[in-house]
Amino acid sequence: MNEKLVIIFTRNPELGKCKTRLAASIGNKNALEIYKKLIQHTSQCVQQVRADAVVFYTEKIQLKDAWPDEDFQKQVQIKGHLGEKMQAAFEWGFAKGYTKICIVGSDLFSLETSDINEAFLQLEKTDLVFGPAEDGGYYLMGMKKLHPEAFLNKAWSTKMVLKETLEVLQRKSVTLLPIKNDIDTLEDLMKHSELHQFIPKQVRRKLL
Repeated sequence: MNEKLVIIFTRNPELGKCKTRLAASIGNKNALEIYKKLIQHTSQCVQQVRADAVVFYTEKIQLKDAWPDEDFQKQVQIKGHLGEKMQAAFEWGFAKGYTKICIVGSDLFSLETSDINEAFLQLEKTDLVFGPAEDGGYYLMGMKKLHPEAFLNKAWSTKMVLKETLEVLQRKSVTLLPIKNDIDTLEDLMKHSELHQFIPKQVRRKLL
């Protein structure tokens, strides 16, 4: 078994249940297609990392999907807020015997294999690693042992998440990776020309 583990949090790609903020601008069908592209991108990035990997689905485990069964262990997220879900996933990983664990989401088109590799490299000399997101959250968190304070009493899904998390970890050594941007809104989507094909023509004409 590898000592390193990558945890991926993903939504089951179902119409009307993913990228809802984005869907308000481009429709549920286009939002779903974009999310499928993001899943494929994340899967390809993680497969190139020299680490074990596990996908935590929101609803149910899916086989023979964008997360190849031979490359990814598969689990379901527990019920609760995001902090509780992430803590449970880290606990699962450490209980399995992994000593360095990073968690990423599946909605970052700018995520690169090198980001995850760098996070594991930094964990050789620091307690925690974060990949800051432009919206005030983070796209990656890495640690070598469980730090429960990182998951408690945070304003999840707000611009204060990373700031509040770093405040409670002041006595720990923390490394920050380059800032990146999730795709949650039409404005975010406009930054990625590769995905413009999924923007309805009438919406595109107003923007371009």
